[in-house]
Amino acid sequence: MATGNWTRISEFILMSFSSLPTEIQSLLFLTFLTIYLVTLMGNSLIILVTLADPMLHSPMYFFLRNLSFLEIGFNLVIVPKMLGTLLAQDTTISFLGCATQMYFFFFFGVAECFLLATMAYDRYVAICSPLHYPVIMNQRTRAKLAAASWFPGFPVATVQTTWLFSFPFCGTNKVNHFFCDSPPVLRLVCADTALFEIYAIVGTILVVMVPCLLILCSYTHIAAAILKIPSAKGKHKAFSTCSSHLLVVSLFYISLSLTYFRPKSNNSPEGKKLLSLSYTVVTPMLNPIIYSLRNSEMKNALSRTICKALALQNCIP
Repeated sequence: MATGNWTRISEFILMSFSSLPTEIQSLLFLTFLTIYLVTLMGNSLIILVTLADPMLHSPMYFFLRNLSFLEIGFNLVIVPKMLGTLLAQDTTISFLGCATQMYFFFFFGVAECFLLATMAYDRYVAICSPLHYPVIMNQRTRAKLAAASWFPGFPVATVQTTWLFSFPFCGTNKVNHFFCDSPPVLRLVCADTALFEIYAIVGTILVVMVPCLLILCSYTHIAAAILKIPSAKGKHKAFSTCSSHLLVVSLFYISLSLTYFRPKSNNSPEGKKLLSLSYTVVTPMLNPIIYSLRNSEMKNALSRTICKALALQNCIP
């Protein structure tokens, strides 16, 4: 509905991968559906195993369980609508639906940044102060750290989403992306957005860089502590406790940086869609695989859980 030069939009159209041939879209649907199911099953399995096995009731697996909850939420926000656009060509999303999707995208994204920093701090305490680790990372402390990791997502998501959707929209309602991300929606606004863009840039830098610096600081101390260990076996054991987390952090921050911190001249819409897939779809699938395959405790716990569920003999003690 138009009023003067303004347009009141009641729905948006997600362009998604509509420029691709139907055959390619069908192939993408099957690929993303497989990844989606693997993500849900893998992260759900980590939650169930870490809850069911008493040997995994340590702080590290408490935070890993939080990460799995987060990855499931992140996937539920993005992937089902994307699958719908690929399968049924249902490209429309309501104004409220778009705002809701963007809100939870920001919420889970910010929470993941801070949760990864909290997990790095947990590894720092475990390796640098092993004797005091159970005392420092007690149940009360880990609950506070988890809450502190989830909380920043609320104000960031609330301010950015409500501010962006308070602007008037004009012209087309086509969002050139597979979900309601801030940059493509912002292009549809017909008002001065300079102040919002400054806030968005500063906010993104703070949300990404503060946790990143905390992670770098933690791993600098971890590396120094590992180098002081005299035996090669001891060094390997210490490093193996944080290698999975380090790999997950690297995947997340590399894909995030390539998406949001590249020069605009190098940012084609199709290229940004592919990069966005890396941290919205692929990384949540890889996290449970990384923590399962690279962690002997998790593999043994998974075997014990399966044995108990199937009432098998000769289970791993």
